[in-house]
Amino acid sequence: MSTFDFSPLPVPASIGGESPFWHPGEQALYWVDIPGHKLNRFATTTQRHDQWSFPAEVASIAPRPDGGVLMARRDGLFHFEPASGESHRILPAPYDTKKLRFNDGKADPQGRFWVGTIHDERLPKGSLYCLTPHSLDRIVDEVANSNGLGWSPDGHTMYWTDTKLSTIFAFDFDPQGGNLSRRRVFASFPPKQDGQALETYGGRPDGGAVDIEGCYWAACFEGQRLARFAPDGTLLQSVPLPVRCPTMPCFGGDDLRTLYVTTSREKRPDAELAAQPWAGQVLHCRVDVPGLPVNFADV
Repeated sequence: MSTFDFSPLPVPASIGGESPFWHPGEQALYWVDIPGHKLNRFATTTQRHDQWSFPAEVASIAPRPDGGVLMARRDGLFHFEPASGESHRILPAPYDTKKLRFNDGKADPQGRFWVGTIHDERLPKGSLYCLTPHSLDRIVDEVANSNGLGWSPDGHTMYWTDTKLSTIFAFDFDPQGGNLSRRRVFASFPPKQDGQALETYGGRPDGGAVDIEGCYWAACFEGQRLARFAPDGTLLQSVPLPVRCPTMPCFGGDDLRTLYVTTSREKRPDAELAAQPWAGQVLHCRVDVPGLPVNFADV
């Protein structure tokens, strides 16, 4: 694979960028700033940057077939219309919003929206949910920091991470019913030791994306890298980054060969931020292997 030459999008940095997706119809990248309570859109053809603010953290997003966006916020699940700037809450949060919030969320190939929660103190009191047109179902419990959702090209494997456990899991996925089975460890990361220098720490898995070869790309938070895994979990490549805290990769552009990576600057040391001025920016570079297109949330 070719050399990775990252550069930032020409937009202001986020505090904690997350949940990027490429909208093929709009030729635009969407992403959120969770602590900043913001949704961003950058149109690559016009170089226009739009931004919307909300009263609560916007944790994850997915495009909808009607042109809107499904948003998972701390205070519930919403339909948002970028054209009008209007939000409509479809469901309240199914948890105590003083202790939990939604986190990583993505649509599966059939249009269901999967979204997990994160506990403010990283206690295993969160869950992974699945939103269908009929219900919001709790699928996995005892989760501290739900992350890393993705599906294999054939749609029969789902990936999911509990960042607190430094582990990416894989499930057999039933496309018709959306049922999960045979949970197993896909990849595990050595936990950070007390006093360990970040330069010797490989990071913990945050958001993920899948390419057309079925390889899973993990953002390694605090590891200053992306990790690309084969479908059997073998580490194929460790891609260095110019910032310490990547949060999620996604693929975009007409050929899905532009790799975008959201990053965070939230609560980072002053010396690190001074040395890494692109922290919080959306980074991008060209890659040889295309990614999978975004799934639309039909809920």
